[in-house]
Amino acid sequence: MSLIEHLLELRRRAMISALSVIVAGIAGFFLSQVVLEQLAAPLRHSSGDRLATINFPSITSAFDVRIEIGLVVGLIIASPIWLYQLFAFLTPAFTRQEKKYVFGFFFTAVPLFLIGCAAGFLIIPHIVALMVGFAVPGSSSLVDAKDYLDFALRLMLAIGVAFALPDFLVLLNFTGVIQGRTILKGWKLAVLAITIFTGIATPAADLISMFLLAVPMVVLYFAAVGVALVHDKRVARRDAAVLEGAGSL
Repeated sequence: MSLIEHLLELRRRAMISALSVIVAGIAGFFLSQVVLEQLAAPLRHSSGDRLATINFPSITSAFDVRIEIGLVVGLIIASPIWLYQLFAFLTPAFTRQEKKYVFGFFFTAVPLFLIGCAAGFLIIPHIVALMVGFAVPGSSSLVDAKDYLDFALRLMLAIGVAFALPDFLVLLNFTGVIQGRTILKGWKLAVLAITIFTGIATPAADLISMFLLAVPMVVLYFAAVGVALVHDKRVARRDAAVLEGAGSL
Protein backbone atom coordinates (compact mmCIF):
# COMPACT_ATOMS: atom_id res chain seq x y z
CA MET A 1 0.00 0.00 0.00
CA SER A 2 1.15 3.53 -0.77
CA LEU A 3 1.29 6.28 1.85
CA ILE A 4 -1.98 7.74 0.56
CA GLU A 5 -3.67 4.34 0.76
CA HIS A 6 -2.41 3.92 4.33
CA LEU A 7 -3.81 7.32 5.28
CA LEU A 8 -7.16 6.55 3.66
CA GLU A 9 -7.28 3.22 5.50
CA LEU A 10 -6.44 4.97 8.76
CA ARG A 11 -9.19 7.54 8.18
CA ARG A 12 -11.74 4.83 7.42
CA ARG A 13 -10.97 2.87 10.55
CA ALA A 14 -10.86 6.04 12.67
CA MET A 15 -14.32 6.99 11.39
CA ILE A 16 -15.67 3.53 12.22
CA SER A 17 -14.18 3.79 15.72
CA ALA A 18 -15.57 7.28 16.28
CA LEU A 19 -19.02 6.26 15.06
CA SER A 20 -19.06 3.24 17.36
CA VAL A 21 -18.12 5.44 20.35
CA ILE A 22 -20.87 7.95 19.49
CA VAL A 23 -23.52 5.23 19.16
CA ALA A 24 -22.38 3.57 22.37
CA GLY A 25 -22.22 7.00 23.99
CA ILE A 26 -25.95 7.47 23.34
CA ALA A 27 -26.59 4.28 25.28
CA GLY A 28 -24.09 5.47 27.88
CA PHE A 29 -26.09 8.67 28.38
CA PHE A 30 -29.11 6.64 29.49
CA LEU A 31 -26.85 4.75 31.90
CA SER A 32 -25.15 7.92 33.13
CA GLN A 33 -27.52 8.39 36.08
CA VAL A 34 -26.65 4.95 37.45
CA VAL A 35 -22.93 5.52 36.84
CA LEU A 36 -23.09 8.93 38.52
CA GLU A 37 -24.76 7.43 41.58
CA GLN A 38 -22.08 4.73 41.82
CA LEU A 39 -19.22 7.20 41.45
CA ALA A 40 -20.76 9.59 43.98
CA ALA A 41 -21.38 6.81 46.51
CA PRO A 42 -17.89 7.09 48.12
CA LEU A 43 -18.61 10.76 48.86
CA ARG A 44 -21.90 9.92 50.54
CA HIS A 45 -20.24 7.28 52.69
CA SER A 46 -17.39 9.46 53.95
CA SER A 47 -16.31 8.09 57.30
CA GLY A 48 -16.01 9.94 60.58
CA ASP A 49 -17.29 13.45 61.21
CA ARG A 50 -16.02 14.79 57.87
CA LEU A 51 -18.69 15.05 55.19
CA ALA A 52 -18.34 15.44 51.43
CA THR A 53 -21.11 16.30 49.02
CA ILE A 54 -21.06 16.60 45.27
CA ASN A 55 -21.91 20.08 44.02
CA PHE A 56 -23.28 21.29 40.67
CA PRO A 57 -22.26 24.98 40.50
CA SER A 58 -24.34 25.96 37.46
CA ILE A 59 -27.73 25.09 36.00
CA THR A 60 -26.12 23.17 33.11
CA SER A 61 -23.51 21.32 35.19
CA ALA A 62 -25.61 18.22 35.76
CA PHE A 63 -26.34 17.87 32.03
CA ASP A 64 -22.68 18.45 31.11
CA VAL A 65 -21.59 15.80 33.59
CA ARG A 66 -24.05 13.26 32.23
CA ILE A 67 -22.83 13.95 28.68
CA GLU A 68 -19.25 13.34 29.77
CA ILE A 69 -20.19 10.15 31.58
CA GLY A 70 -22.10 8.96 28.51
CA LEU A 71 -19.07 9.48 26.25
CA VAL A 72 -16.70 7.67 28.61
CA VAL A 73 -19.15 4.80 29.08
CA GLY A 74 -19.52 4.71 25.30
CA LEU A 75 -15.74 4.53 24.93
CA ILE A 76 -15.65 1.56 27.29
CA ILE A 77 -18.64 -0.21 25.72
CA ALA A 78 -17.24 0.31 22.21
CA SER A 79 -13.73 -0.83 23.19
CA PRO A 80 -14.07 -4.16 21.30
CA ILE A 81 -14.79 -2.21 18.10
CA TRP A 82 -12.08 0.47 18.26
CA LEU A 83 -9.48 -1.97 19.56
CA TYR A 84 -10.29 -4.30 16.66
CA GLN A 85 -9.95 -1.41 14.21
CA LEU A 86 -6.54 -0.60 15.67
CA PHE A 87 -5.34 -4.18 15.36
CA ALA A 88 -6.85 -4.55 11.90
CA PHE A 89 -4.96 -1.47 10.71
CA LEU A 90 -1.66 -2.99 11.88
CA THR A 91 -2.22 -6.55 10.64
CA PRO A 92 -1.01 -5.92 7.05
CA ALA A 93 2.49 -5.80 8.58
CA PHE A 94 2.08 -9.43 9.64
CA THR A 95 3.05 -12.42 7.54
CA ARG A 96 0.28 -14.81 6.61
CA GLN A 97 1.39 -17.15 9.39
CA GLU A 98 1.37 -14.36 11.98
CA LYS A 99 -2.00 -12.92 11.05
CA LYS A 100 -3.76 -15.66 12.99
CA TYR A 101 -2.38 -14.13 16.18
CA VAL A 102 -4.34 -10.92 15.70
CA PHE A 103 -7.39 -12.57 17.24
CA GLY A 104 -5.30 -13.51 20.26
CA PHE A 105 -4.17 -9.88 20.63
CA PHE A 106 -7.72 -8.63 20.25
CA PHE A 107 -9.33 -11.08 22.67
CA THR A 108 -6.59 -10.32 25.21
CA ALA A 109 -6.56 -6.52 24.92
CA VAL A 110 -10.31 -6.10 25.39
CA PRO A 111 -10.61 -7.94 28.73
CA LEU A 112 -7.37 -6.35 29.97
CA PHE A 113 -8.72 -2.88 29.21
CA LEU A 114 -12.03 -3.66 30.92
CA ILE A 115 -10.30 -5.21 33.94
CA GLY A 116 -8.13 -2.10 34.23
CA CYS A 117 -11.19 0.16 34.16
CA ALA A 118 -12.80 -1.98 36.86
CA ALA A 119 -9.62 -1.78 38.97
CA GLY A 120 -9.70 2.01 38.68
CA PHE A 121 -13.32 2.04 39.82
CA LEU A 122 -12.50 -0.11 42.84
CA ILE A 123 -9.73 2.15 44.14
CA ILE A 124 -11.76 5.38 43.90
CA PRO A 125 -13.34 4.93 47.38
CA HIS A 126 -9.86 4.63 48.93
CA ILE A 127 -8.75 7.86 47.26
CA VAL A 128 -11.91 9.67 48.39
CA ALA A 129 -11.49 8.47 51.98
CA LEU A 130 -7.90 9.75 52.05
CA MET A 131 -8.66 13.13 50.48
CA VAL A 132 -11.68 13.81 52.69
CA GLY A 133 -9.62 12.81 55.72
CA PHE A 134 -7.46 15.92 55.32
CA ALA A 135 -10.45 18.20 55.99
CA VAL A 136 -11.01 19.76 59.41
CA PRO A 137 -13.14 17.54 61.71
CA GLY A 138 -16.78 18.55 61.64
CA SER A 139 -16.43 20.29 58.29
CA SER A 140 -18.17 19.60 55.00
CA SER A 141 -16.40 19.47 51.64
CA LEU A 142 -18.30 20.73 48.58
CA VAL A 143 -16.83 18.75 45.68
CA ASP A 144 -17.33 20.20 42.20
CA ALA A 145 -19.14 17.53 40.20
CA LYS A 146 -17.24 18.08 36.95
CA ASP A 147 -13.81 18.12 38.61
CA TYR A 148 -14.59 14.97 40.56
CA LEU A 149 -16.00 13.12 37.55
CA ASP A 150 -13.07 14.22 35.37
CA PHE A 151 -10.69 12.76 37.93
CA ALA A 152 -12.62 9.50 38.42
CA LEU A 153 -13.29 8.81 34.74
CA ARG A 154 -9.78 9.67 33.59
CA LEU A 155 -8.35 7.47 36.32
CA MET A 156 -10.44 4.52 35.14
CA LEU A 157 -9.44 5.03 31.50
CA ALA A 158 -5.76 5.53 32.33
CA ILE A 159 -5.58 2.29 34.31
CA GLY A 160 -7.52 0.47 31.58
CA VAL A 161 -4.99 1.61 28.97
CA ALA A 162 -2.09 0.74 31.30
CA PHE A 163 -3.40 -2.81 31.68
CA ALA A 164 -3.67 -3.19 27.89
CA LEU A 165 -0.22 -1.77 27.06
CA PRO A 166 1.64 -5.12 27.42
CA ASP A 167 -0.58 -6.48 24.66
CA PHE A 168 0.56 -3.66 22.39
CA LEU A 169 4.20 -4.41 23.24
CA VAL A 170 3.66 -7.93 21.96
CA LEU A 171 1.96 -6.56 18.86
CA LEU A 172 4.93 -4.26 18.15
CA ASN A 173 7.23 -7.23 18.58
CA PHE A 174 5.25 -9.34 16.12
CA THR A 175 5.35 -6.54 13.56
CA GLY A 176 9.13 -6.35 13.91
CA VAL A 177 9.17 -2.84 15.39
CA ILE A 178 10.83 -3.87 18.66
CA GLN A 179 12.75 -6.94 19.81
CA GLY A 180 12.02 -8.89 22.96
CA ARG A 181 15.55 -8.25 24.25
CA THR A 182 14.96 -4.53 23.91
CA ILE A 183 11.78 -4.78 25.96
CA LEU A 184 13.58 -6.85 28.59
CA LYS A 185 16.47 -4.37 28.85
CA GLY A 186 14.02 -1.68 29.90
CA TRP A 187 12.49 -3.71 32.74
CA LYS A 188 13.94 -1.49 35.48
CA LEU A 189 12.49 1.64 33.92
CA ALA A 190 9.20 -0.18 33.31
CA VAL A 191 8.91 -1.28 36.96
CA LEU A 192 9.83 2.24 38.12
CA ALA A 193 7.24 3.77 35.77
CA ILE A 194 4.59 1.32 37.02
CA THR A 195 5.45 2.12 40.64
CA ILE A 196 5.25 5.88 40.04
CA PHE A 197 2.01 5.52 38.09
CA THR A 198 0.32 3.39 40.73
CA GLY A 199 1.64 5.66 43.48
CA ILE A 200 0.03 8.67 41.79
CA ALA A 201 -3.16 6.79 40.94
CA THR A 202 -3.63 5.34 44.44
CA PRO A 203 -2.75 7.98 47.04
CA ALA A 204 -4.08 5.83 49.87
CA ALA A 205 -2.79 5.98 53.42
CA ASP A 206 -1.71 2.34 53.23
CA LEU A 207 0.14 0.62 50.41
CA ILE A 208 -2.42 -2.15 49.85
CA SER A 209 -4.20 -0.47 46.93
CA MET A 210 -0.90 0.46 45.28
CA PHE A 211 0.42 -3.07 45.72
CA LEU A 212 -2.72 -4.72 44.37
CA LEU A 213 -2.59 -2.48 41.29
CA ALA A 214 1.18 -2.61 40.66
CA VAL A 215 1.66 -6.38 40.93
CA PRO A 216 -0.67 -7.40 38.05
CA MET A 217 0.81 -4.63 35.86
CA VAL A 218 4.35 -5.90 36.48
CA VAL A 219 3.24 -9.49 35.84
CA LEU A 220 1.59 -8.45 32.57
CA TYR A 221 4.76 -6.62 31.51
CA PHE A 222 6.99 -9.65 32.07
CA ALA A 223 4.41 -11.89 30.40
CA ALA A 224 4.70 -9.65 27.33
CA VAL A 225 8.49 -9.94 27.52
CA GLY A 226 8.24 -13.74 27.63
CA VAL A 227 5.92 -13.91 24.63
CA ALA A 228 8.17 -11.53 22.66
CA LEU A 229 11.32 -13.55 23.42
CA VAL A 230 9.66 -16.82 22.37
CA HIS A 231 8.47 -15.19 19.15
CA ASP A 232 11.95 -13.84 18.38
CA LYS A 233 13.45 -17.33 18.80
CA ARG A 234 10.88 -18.81 16.43
CA VAL A 235 11.58 -16.11 13.83
CA ALA A 236 15.33 -16.69 14.17
CA ARG A 237 14.92 -20.45 13.66
CA ARG A 238 12.67 -19.87 10.66
CA ASP A 239 15.10 -17.44 9.07
CA ALA A 240 18.00 -19.82 9.70
CA ALA A 241 16.08 -22.65 8.02
CA VAL A 242 15.34 -20.45 5.02
CA LEU A 243 19.00 -19.46 4.67
CA GLU A 244 20.10 -23.08 5.04
CA GLY A 245 17.65 -24.13 2.34
CA ALA A 246 18.81 -21.34 0.04
CA GLY A 247 22.45 -22.31 0.63
CA SER A 248 21.81 -25.93 -0.24
CA LEU A 249 20.40 -24.82 -3.59
